[in-house]
Amino acid sequence: VQLQASGGGLVQAGGSLRLSCAASGRTATRYAMGWFRQAPGKEREFVAAISAISSIARYAESVKARFTISRENVKNTVYLQMNNLSPEDTAVYYCAIDQASTGFALPPTRAGPYDYWGQGTQVTVSS
Repeated sequence: VQLQASGGGLVQAGGSLRLSCAASGRTATRYAMGWFRQAPGKEREFVAAISAISSIARYAESVKARFTISRENVKNTVYLQMNNLSPEDTAVYYCAIDQASTGFALPPTRAGPYDYWGQGTQVTVSS
């Protein structure tokens, strides 16, 4: 499985961005997918995740009500709509797949269970 993240960029505080993560190779539609981020000097942290079926979503408290994760299985793609961005959201954003989370399984919020990772896309929010 290969993951290609895109959609990052520079935006002013209060603005919006939509990240995309396209999966190729073995179909990713069977598996839970997640977004994580890593800011300079900080550890990678969970942002959002979505189940393989029924699009059960989980969010970090810091992004709840501002970010929305969704998936379009026909396109083998997961999205992260980010609204009302703040400078604290500045980070490299990574998408990932957890092959152990299939069907209706609740997607994990820890990085450990995720098997494949994209290369990351930079999001910079200016104040």
